[in-house]
Parts: sequence; C-alpha cells; structure tokens
Amino acid sequence: MTTKIHSGSGLLSGKIAVIYGGGGAIGGAAALAFAEEGARVFLAGRTLARLDEVAERVRAVGGEVEVDVVDALDQATVEAHAERVAGRAGRIDVVLNALGLAHVQGKSFAEQTLDEFATPVVGYTRAHFIIAKAASRFMIRQGGGVILALSTPGSVLPGPGFMGYGVACAALEAMTRHLAGELGAHGVRAVCLRADAIPERSRARTVARFSPRSRPGTGSRPRRCWLRTPSGTRCCGDCPRCSRSPKLRHSSLPSALARARA
Repeated sequence: MTTKIHSGSGLLSGKIAVIYGGGGAIGGAAALAFAEEGARVFLAGRTLARLDEVAERVRAVGGEVEVDVVDALDQATVEAHAERVAGRAGRIDVVLNALGLAHVQGKSFAEQTLDEFATPVVGYTRAHFIIAKAASRFMIRQGGGVILALSTPGSVLPGPGFMGYGVACAALEAMTRHLAGELGAHGVRAVCLRADAIPERSRARTVARFSPRSRPGTGSRPRRCWLRTPSGTRCCGDCPRCSRSPKLRHSSLPSALARARA
C-alpha cells in the first residue's frame, strides 16, 4: 500500500519538523501526524525512554525520525540542538513547542503561593522564547517556517485553581501574536493552538452551577452546566441556556499544518 510518506504527496513532504516535548501525549501524537504527512521529524525532550517509544511508533508507519535529549529550559542546549538539526537536515521548517512542565493546579488564589503562581508563567514563557528564538534564526535565513505553540481555554475562561496556568496560556498566546507581527515580514508564521480537554490525559467531570433562585436542595434544576477540566472550566453547550451561548472557536492541528506549506 502506497502512503503519503512514500508517494511524496503529503502536506509536509520534504519538510523538517522539530518537536520539543516530543515524548509527551501531544508531542507524540503530533510527531505521528507530521510523519504521516511526509515530514522528517526530530524529537527532543528530557526522557530518552519516552522519546524512543514515540520514535518507534513513527518508524512503524514508515516515517523518518531522530531523537535527542534536550532540556528546553536551557538556552545554550536548545540553540546547539537547533544547530545540529539544521546541520543534519539543511533547514528547519516547523517547530512545535509541546513542552509540559510540572506545576500546581486546584489551589484557590487565597491558598496559592507566589512561587506556585509564577512557576508555570515563567517556565512556559521561558521555554517558548528559547525555542522560538533558536528556530527562527534558521527560518528567517531560509525565508519561511512555522512556529507552533499550545494553549488551553484557561487563557480566556475563569476557573478556580488555575491562576498560574491560565496566565501562562494567555502569555503564550500574546507571545504568538508578537512573534507573528515581527517575523511575518520574513515569511515566518507563528500559530498558537488552543486545544480543549484531552481525554487521554484527564477525565472531565460535569458540575452544576446554580443561580440564586436555584440552589442545591431546593428541588430546582441547575441553570447552567459546566465541564471542569485541568485546563479550565467551560460551558457544556448542551443545556437550554448554554446552547444559546456563543461557542469558542478553536484552531486545529490540520489547519496549522496547512500553514506550513511553503
């Protein structure tokens, strides 16, 4: 059976894609999608065993993949890695920041410490600055490329316990706008994907929010239903009141991939 990889008809045929956080759930899924569309994939992350596991899945579908252990919070290490990738492959067309950092969620603002708030904000923005800066040098030189970041609805929706991570996501979206404005003149695109809950990583649970006239124990029905996930709280869209609310617009991986065509 002829695949897009072997036929050269894939959306990313001949492209070089670098994924930081390549051993994670999102990074691994993106690696497989990129490879199936014909890209040569370079995986980077801190845990070799997880990177190797993803690499095996990529090779199983006929993709070309290489693995490097890289700490994305270390600027010199990331810059050296980008140099090696460009040296081996000749260019960098797509870079995805799929980094996951340990941080505290679930604590109210009153309970959260300054360090717990600052950890995701500083960590995620630092990593994206380093990754984008390292990759953009080669993209500017070659006249094109795509810098991809990941966010969540927590960037725009309130939810108790997500102060630090919500601010971090909003910061990544702001960074993407600024990168797009500055690098666009060089043919370099910056795209932020605002994904929703990921079933493989968490279980969403439905909670009820009651109006002042409709509280638990009164026999009244909840006025609005919500889904609470680690990425924030959002309207379910199914109950009568929610169904009249505007729906969030989301970017998707395929649409982002389409922007990578030179």
